[in-house]
Amino acid sequence: MNGMDSIMQCFSKFMVLVMSVFTLFACSQHESSGEITVLRLGHTLDTQHSVHKAMEFLGERLEYYSDGKMTVIIYPGSQLGTEREMIELLQIGSLAMTKVSASPLEGFSPDMKIFSIPYIFKNNEHFWRVLNSELGSDLLSGVEDFRLKGLGYYDAGSRSFYSNDRPIQTPSDLKGMKIRVLNSPTAVATVRALGGAATPVSWGELYTALQQGVVDGAENNPPSYHLSRHYEIARYYSLDEHTSVPDVMLCSLPVWEALNSQQQEWLTKAMQDSVQFQRQLWTTSTAESLAQVEAEGVTVIRPDKQPFVDAVKPFHDSFTGTHIGDLITQIKAM
Repeated sequence: MNGMDSIMQCFSKFMVLVMSVFTLFACSQHESSGEITVLRLGHTLDTQHSVHKAMEFLGERLEYYSDGKMTVIIYPGSQLGTEREMIELLQIGSLAMTKVSASPLEGFSPDMKIFSIPYIFKNNEHFWRVLNSELGSDLLSGVEDFRLKGLGYYDAGSRSFYSNDRPIQTPSDLKGMKIRVLNSPTAVATVRALGGAATPVSWGELYTALQQGVVDGAENNPPSYHLSRHYEIARYYSLDEHTSVPDVMLCSLPVWEALNSQQQEWLTKAMQDSVQFQRQLWTTSTAESLAQVEAEGVTVIRPDKQPFVDAVKPFHDSFTGTHIGDLITQIKAM
């Protein structure tokens, strides 16, 4: 990176801070001054993604419930940084909201690692039964110790492997392959348990990493695989569906606490509406994404999942007698 690039990057982060400070000022002053409360929301996804559309719907519902007194401005496509960088902005109150995958959250709230453990959910119904339970609420509220406020879960489907040069039909096919994973120790351990070499790479850098052979493949849900255009390079998509990792909408705890109880209620209701809206979009988006990548010549594989399930059993057993092991038992019992 040359000197000018460094200056521009610093300037960009400075402007985020300036905008966010203005947001906090508006939150504390809007009742007496009549100003609109603006919440700034950053995320890493494409604007065609169902989660982005759900965030737009969140903003619409928030304006509806607040009668125009609250609004959301969205910065998509990593404009404000990586997921971890935006989490850190939330922690210091310099950004109001962000959407992150639950996996990187385990670096802040260890119980979130439960979502990166493979094959603990029987199906999508089981998955949502857990998320909507007291356990799901406890996992969401656990981030408050880290100056974050969990607002809700978005559906991110199931994560499956895609690869450049050879199809993945059994766990043995992963041996020797460098697979991009989320920045999560548990995600790394999952790929290792299946025989692959896990390589954390940021989402924004993954297309180039696939193109240059830094990694041989990656894993994600169908809409993300499609909208990222990773299928242009990684031409094999194996629907092993090893993990179901939700997206989590976070609010800065300092920003949340600066809102009055009425504003918090409006935001909570808008988020609930947004979650339901996104779940409907997700089903359609997944089917459309698979159809479109197949139309582009991608080989979509539907492997027998049992060998994958068997391969991770020792990984499951390694949690016996631990708090995470107890969570796995509770989830399986549901």
